[in-house]
Amino acid sequence: MSDQKYYLTKEGLKKIKREYKKLLKLRQLKSKREVPPVLHSEELNTEFISYRDDLDFLDSRIAELENILKNYEFIKPPPRKERDKIHLGAQVQVEVDGQIDEFTIVGTLEANPSLGKISNESPVGKALMNRKVGEEVVISSPVRVIYKIKKIMY
Repeated sequence: MSDQKYYLTKEGLKKIKREYKKLLKLRQLKSKREVPPVLHSEELNTEFISYRDDLDFLDSRIAELENILKNYEFIKPPPRKERDKIHLGAQVQVEVDGQIDEFTIVGTLEANPSLGKISNESPVGKALMNRKVGEEVVISSPVRVIYKIKKIMY
């Protein structure tokens, strides 16, 4: 696995730790269960295959979470003199096609646009980083959209 940095809020870290503990318990319970026999007559036992698939999935997710827990960094407000720019953790108010929209810039693990959290690595998040109030950002994906920055809060 890569040694990529994962940017998390305190709530995001709590959520990851909860999932990690839950999966470790589940893994332990599965390991204690009686393992189905490998062969059923002369064919591979489908119960055994399902059991192995479950364990492999659990092990994979546990390894992924361990990597995150080793390589996370908290999202902190920037120094006062930098708060006029958009950084991770900023709550941003923008105008798009005459409509006001608000969202928070977070790391990829916590991004959830329906909850108003966009990733710093998304096209919009990337384009807004280090921009100031009053600036306009043009995002050209399938459709050209102009975001006018109205307010930045930390």
